[in-house]
Amino acid sequence: MKPTLVVFARAPRLGRVKRRLAAEIGAVAALAFYRRTLTRLLARVAGDRRWRLALALTPDSGTLHGARPWRRWKQGRGDLGVRMARAMLRAPGAVVLVGADIPALAPRHIAHACARLRSADAVFGPAEDGGFYLVAVRRPGLARRIFADVRWSSRDALSDTLRNLAGRRVALVERLSDVDTAADLARAARR
Repeated sequence: MKPTLVVFARAPRLGRVKRRLAAEIGAVAALAFYRRTLTRLLARVAGDRRWRLALALTPDSGTLHGARPWRRWKQGRGDLGVRMARAMLRAPGAVVLVGADIPALAPRHIAHACARLRSADAVFGPAEDGGFYLVAVRRPGLARRIFADVRWSSRDALSDTLRNLAGRRVALVERLSDVDTAADLARAARR
């Protein structure tokens, strides 16, 4: 069975996305960045036959314009961990969940994570800021407990999540940068 790729995103709405970035560059510019990054990511992964694609969007009433060659899942209520677990539990088998604000994220990163799941229970794509841009599990049921007591939006998010996987086989893939600040955006533009 093909793994499920879940793109976990916010509906691109002014004032609702990339708030830390918006505080530095303005809400319109932050929205433009987010919309462009999300659109590019979906375009890169939508036609790939190695996985089944689902878009988990919040708010649940949120929409995207254009063609939709993917399943649309609601994130529902709860903190980030609850919503990510809910999305992952909907998958019938192996699942890879990625964030939507990683400009360098490409199909090869997702394929590498899928390959690593052959010998690992979970795979993470570490982010430069201490979080992660990708989480994959071989069996969706594992998502029920891995996001408990995680200090989200902190440099401890990945280490807290890894602590919840003690005794499990965990693999890491390439470290990438997300964009939360104007300095992050400038670094991403140089790459």
